[in-house]
Amino acid sequence: MKEKIKSYLFFILSALAVGGLSAFFTRNNMSIYNDILTPPLSPPSIVFPIVWTVLFTLMGISAAIIYNSDVPQKQKESALLTYALSLAVNFFWSLIFFNLRAFLFAFLWLLLLLYLIIKTILQYYKINKLAAYLQIPYAVWVTFAGYLTLGIWWLNR
Repeated sequence: MKEKIKSYLFFILSALAVGGLSAFFTRNNMSIYNDILTPPLSPPSIVFPIVWTVLFTLMGISAAIIYNSDVPQKQKESALLTYALSLAVNFFWSLIFFNLRAFLFAFLWLLLLLYLIIKTILQYYKINKLAAYLQIPYAVWVTFAGYLTLGIWWLNR
C-alpha cells in the first residue's frame, strides 16, 4: 500500500514539475498573451495555471494507475513511454509559443502533442479504462489550445 501511495505521489509531482518548470522558463514572456490579439472564447490568462494544475494532476493519477496495473511489464512501459513523450512535447510547447513567439510552429507542435495524447489514451484504455478516461480532459484542453494557438497566429500575422 505504501509503495502505491509513493507511486501516485511520484507521478503527480513529476507531471506538476514539468508544468512548473515550463512556466519557470517562460515566466518573463507570458505577458505576451495580454498583448496579442486572441480569438473568440479566449479565457483570461488566470485560467491557464488553474486548468493546467488540474490536468497535470489527472495525468499523474492516470500514469500511476497504469504503473500499478497487473499487465505485462512491456505493455505498461510502452504506454508510460508514450505518456512521457507527451509530457516532453508539452514542456516545449510553452517555450515555442511564449519565448520564440512562433505561433504557427506552436500550433503544429500541438498537433504532435494531441497525437501523443490520443495514443496514450488508446494504450491506457487497453490496460485500465479509468486511466484512459482521466486523459480525456487533457485531450480536450489541448484541442482548445490548438484553436487558440491557430487563432493567435492568424490574428497576429
